[in-house]
Amino acid sequence: MIRIESRQNAALRHLARLGRERKYRRSTGEMLCEGEKMLAEAAASGARVTTLLVREGEADRLPPALLAYAERTGAALYCAKEALFRQASEVETPQRVIFSCAQPQWTADALAGRKQVLLLDGLQDPGNLGTILRTAEAFALGAVVLCEGCADPFSPKVVRSTMGAVFRLPCVQLPLAEAAARLRAEGLPLYATALHADSVPLGVVPLSPAAVIIGSEGRGVTPQALALSDKRVIIPMAGRAESLNAGVAAAIVIYEMTR
Repeated sequence: MIRIESRQNAALRHLARLGRERKYRRSTGEMLCEGEKMLAEAAASGARVTTLLVREGEADRLPPALLAYAERTGAALYCAKEALFRQASEVETPQRVIFSCAQPQWTADALAGRKQVLLLDGLQDPGNLGTILRTAEAFALGAVVLCEGCADPFSPKVVRSTMGAVFRLPCVQLPLAEAAARLRAEGLPLYATALHADSVPLGVVPLSPAAVIIGSEGRGVTPQALALSDKRVIIPMAGRAESLNAGVAAAIVIYEMTR
């Protein structure tokens, strides 16, 4: 295990850039992960670990099998004292291991044969996106499609929020019109969640097979999404609130789709 001695170390700078720069993540095809649990999830999913950094003095507390897995996949192993270790982390209280790994690659072909799909239309909050991906994976939803204007699914906050689902759930990035055409070719009707005069309760439409669009936190679904949808649906609410948090709304929709 190589000991990092300088802030200018190339591996340290690589990890820090992965955490802070979307463009850099895209160019390298890698993402930043933190913690022993995420390393175990990466190993269980067969993800390729590229760089692994351990807080100095903590290597013996990590399961040897996880370190061996990282090394087998070609990872360079490093350790660093606390002050330098923190330079690679995106959280206030870092865990004992930080690593980079290859981003899962899902193309439009991953939608073939899927019976229940959630489309996210301009959803920008990383915490909401991570929660949605985690929920979708927990309920075995077929896939999630990220359309224009969505947060980066490989940003550190999203990755942390998924609790490992990022490695397993088919998450496809496609323009809305292309995604709609692809799903219709698969025989899925397309519903948009929106409060309109012609909206129908979520529970009265067939949700398998089906694709449902969830809009952004502030503006809801876009006019393009409404135009592409076959029906508009609402989540019936008995209280006085006009809307729900996007993550909560998506969780309800996912539950109704998969139950």
